[in-house]
Amino acid sequence: MSRTVTVGLDGSRESLAAAEWAAREAKLRELPLRLVNVWEPVPEPMAQAPLLGAETQTHWSERIPREAAAGLRLRHPGVEITVEQLTGRASEVLVAAAKDSELLVLGSRGLSGLGGFLVGSIGQAVVAHAETPVVLVRAWEQAADEREMDPAGIPSAATGFRPVVLGLDTDRPDDAVITFAFEEAARRQTSLRVVHGWNLPPHYVSSLPAAPQIGVELGRQDAAALAAVLHPWKEKFPHVEVVEESRFGSPANHLVDASREASLVVVGRRIRRSPFGIHIGSVTHAVLHHATAPVAVVAHD
Repeated sequence: MSRTVTVGLDGSRESLAAAEWAAREAKLRELPLRLVNVWEPVPEPMAQAPLLGAETQTHWSERIPREAAAGLRLRHPGVEITVEQLTGRASEVLVAAAKDSELLVLGSRGLSGLGGFLVGSIGQAVVAHAETPVVLVRAWEQAADEREMDPAGIPSAATGFRPVVLGLDTDRPDDAVITFAFEEAARRQTSLRVVHGWNLPPHYVSSLPAAPQIGVELGRQDAAALAAVLHPWKEKFPHVEVVEESRFGSPANHLVDASREASLVVVGRRIRRSPFGIHIGSVTHAVLHHATAPVAVVAHD
């Protein structure tokens, strides 16, 4: 793996927003930024059509990446930026590109009205198969910025980053997911908000109305389990302020709520190396589609 941040760029507002986010992340990590543009060949008869011919390919695969790179160099001086034009199926090419990166960043279209992501087939396929962390970023006009806004609605460089949010499974905590979240919070010099949602075991549900203290006790036990998982990490990252939230109810709903005040939401995905199907887990799937901040999906065994 080479030390680089890679972003998939197709000229859409969403991918341009992803490139901006990736450039800021590359600066935080002190890494070069690689812009990858994928051209999917079309059947020869279609390629002869005026809108799909050589001029169109030149526009999308050369002009747009070149102009995007020039703008990023102006706005992010000091970040080394390279451009690559690749050919093939977009999802397969991006998964391959992720293998040579520390981080892959993609754009994702915002849903109308309610906000959140609309993750297309390419984005879902990449998230499901890439073993490098993948970040999904919304279009700039609708995205919640990492930094607080000034009264004019412009991101303020004088204010700190919003918290990083981590969705943690205390039954199966994974070092890669937790490390990623702590490191992202440390880079931003912000707090880490760790959210764990829990529900009553089935055999407790019928007895709860008669004994509400059962729910209180289970809540205490869950909070203690969360604290135990995080204890060694808090010692490893003493400068990161950690806010622990053990909350009754759907983990996905709690994470979506927390995303409204976050600079980044971090969730995990268990690696399944079958080439068939898209498996990203129900919580991660819900967060990808409904969170209002960029979402990082960290693959783990």
